[in-house]
Amino acid sequence: MNWINNLVPPKISSFLTTRREPPDNFWHKCGGCGQMCDKKALEDNAFVFPCCGFHERMASDVRLKGLFDDGAYTMVPVKDVATDPLKFRDGQRYTDRLKAAKAKTALADAVVIGEGRLDGALVVAAAQDFRFMAGSLGMAAGEAVVTGMLHAVAKKTPFILFAASGGARMQEGILSLMQMPRTTIAVQRLREAKLPYIVVLTDPTTGGVTASYAMLGDVQIAEPGALICFAGPRVIQQTIREQLPEGFQRAEYLLSHGMIDMVVHRHKLRDTLGRLCRVLMSGPAVSKSADAGKGKKPAGYIKSMNGHAVDGKLVEKLARGSDVMEPEPVEGDARFDATAVEAREKAKRDAEAKAKGRALPRTS
Repeated sequence: MNWINNLVPPKISSFLTTRREPPDNFWHKCGGCGQMCDKKALEDNAFVFPCCGFHERMASDVRLKGLFDDGAYTMVPVKDVATDPLKFRDGQRYTDRLKAAKAKTALADAVVIGEGRLDGALVVAAAQDFRFMAGSLGMAAGEAVVTGMLHAVAKKTPFILFAASGGARMQEGILSLMQMPRTTIAVQRLREAKLPYIVVLTDPTTGGVTASYAMLGDVQIAEPGALICFAGPRVIQQTIREQLPEGFQRAEYLLSHGMIDMVVHRHKLRDTLGRLCRVLMSGPAVSKSADAGKGKKPAGYIKSMNGHAVDGKLVEKLARGSDVMEPEPVEGDARFDATAVEAREKAKRDAEAKAKGRALPRTS
């Protein structure tokens, strides 16, 4: 009977207590408060951490699926470019880096172009993927952005860009920097065609991308907390040897200083983009009806940024109905005064605390 005591109870115990270990990528740490969240809950919440609202970076295909109706879109083909024109090598061959990035992301390069319906209207959108060599701007990425913009011109649709990049791709040298004027010319083609160009700045958007097409949109939108800059805050602080203001170069800081138009939570982003496209694309029909008859535009109509006539009351109604953060007015000399910025932030926190009825601790 000894074998029964030694064998059966351990077998029953192992059967009842055995549990599977979660995969390595099951838990994600919040970049804002440090709490953990499981992958499924994060995906269901559009990669926004429920603990503090921190916006996690998103893959390009997830971006496009979340934008278009029912997640359905068609990939816009991009022609091939030279893979390694400079035969570059540092610690590793550039071709090997490209192969590793393609195997990791299953992408051809850092920019993906999609065409689909947004609230029933045809839209062309581009999404940069930070996973692919930090979303860097090279010949292939520049060609994709130009192709997407020209495709929008051919289809006469708005063009939406989700920017996320560490800047120009150093392995391609001057050929990478030449993508900045190329994409700028493509933006001008959109404006000549009087088509909306809407940019969504995500974390991070830096370097040559910020210095070119990412800051040339008709409407500049940013996600909360996104880092948006040319040179990073650490480089600037080491150069000028001064302490930078809190939140420097973040989306909210740029909004308060007039660099962007609005900061929109990811859950409200699709609705906001749909409203903007409807307003900016309402011009041709409005202009046609307004020019009929006496050839004069009815009262209350204004000229929009893309050259069409838009109903001013409609613009005001949509603006008031959108869930965006309004910019905070700042005095001229106080914009770059760190002391003034800290005092303004403290006054804002005190006002919010007073409104909530909380007693503030006294500070010496």
